[in-house]
Amino acid sequence: MSSFRCPECGYTYSEELGDSREGYAPATPFAELPDDFVCPDCSVRYKEDFEQIVEQT
Repeated sequence: MSSFRCPECGYTYSEELGDSREGYAPATPFAELPDDFVCPDCSVRYKEDFEQIVEQT
């Protein structure tokens, strides 16, 4: 599972955790979020602006 970060405010969407505040259940892939998804914290950035977080091993 991956995480995606808003470059404007740093909000992070974790596919593993989802976002219960926004109504996204755990294990909801970022690709399945609505096309008109905007950052729930700043409402400035759209889905395509989010950056995938690459985890270091």
